[in-house]
Amino acid sequence: MSRLVDLERLRACLSQEPQHAGTVLEDGLTDGPLTPAAVLFPIVLRETAPTVLLTQRTAHLKDHAGQISFPGGRIEPEDTSERHAALRETEEEVGLSPTAVEVVGYLPEYLTSTGFRVVPVVGFVTPPFDLRPDPFEVAEVFEVPLSFLLDPANHQQHEIHWRGKLRQYYAMPYGDYFIWGATAGMIMSLFHRLENEGAGALLGA
Repeated sequence: MSRLVDLERLRACLSQEPQHAGTVLEDGLTDGPLTPAAVLFPIVLRETAPTVLLTQRTAHLKDHAGQISFPGGRIEPEDTSERHAALRETEEEVGLSPTAVEVVGYLPEYLTSTGFRVVPVVGFVTPPFDLRPDPFEVAEVFEVPLSFLLDPANHQQHEIHWRGKLRQYYAMPYGDYFIWGATAGMIMSLFHRLENEGAGALLGA
């Protein structure tokens, strides 16, 4: 059975301001100061079905090298808001103009085991749009059906020994791409928000 995503119900389950209450803690979080960051959760409004735009980071980067990520990064002093930071970083990383993005809400703040305090900014992206990935940061840009990411049949749980502790994490393998870590965690945050609020955003077709 295929699954459709009701985007208006998805929009309704999001917060309209950045949420520091209800923070999601990644397993393995360590003590110490966290770096404020923001990412764009870009939902592309394709004619057939919505997709999510993701990046694969280059292998030489200091943070999250080679991983699948949402576009985004650290909040800089010149950023006026989490929204501004997410859109600025997205344009710098993949060349997506902020004019192509309708920010529709926020997911709860996500604290990562690698030391970041991340605000996920959810945006609807309307085609057509041009992308110019930064070759220093981005190895590849690709899209995954939103219905695939929100389908519990595709949510795997894994364990890994890291920093002397058995850490649990979600993963969503898609073809040759292994989506895991903070990216999978934020996708699960959206999934749980939909489930907990009874929005019924996944409709059997």
